[in-house]
Amino acid sequence: MIEIFVDADACPVKEEVFRVARRYGLKVHVVSNSRMRIPGDGFVEMVVVSDHFDAADDWIAEHVRTDDIAVSADIPLASRCLEKGALVLDPKGRVYTRESICGALANRELTAYLREMGTMTGGPAPYKKQDRSCFLQRLDGLVQAVLRGK
Repeated sequence: MIEIFVDADACPVKEEVFRVARRYGLKVHVVSNSRMRIPGDGFVEMVVVSDHFDAADDWIAEHVRTDDIAVSADIPLASRCLEKGALVLDPKGRVYTRESICGALANRELTAYLREMGTMTGGPAPYKKQDRSCFLQRLDGLVQAVLRGK
């Protein structure tokens, strides 16, 4: 059965994940460096990891399996999950694939370099209502595709 792994520390779409998981009867692992509020109806497991850098990423990468779904904006974690055969979705509804992850990793490196040089300032665009809607639609579509065997 499909399980959903949420890189939860800065994830703005946890409630959407819970809604989809409840609809399909899926297990959700909410992985974080600290406790947070989760639904108490048994399908969600809170996993608190140590506060060392990348502890949540390491836990998710170790436990995710083929056809599971990882929800994360962390591109290196997305790459690790894809290597294990999982599907990966970021909070804005972007689905990472084996074909697209190399470009995303390269863009991440370039952006980090430009920030370091002072050429680029600021962070990502603000999260919008359309992003939440896109995420919800894509997560539901991924679950349906896996359940259909695609």
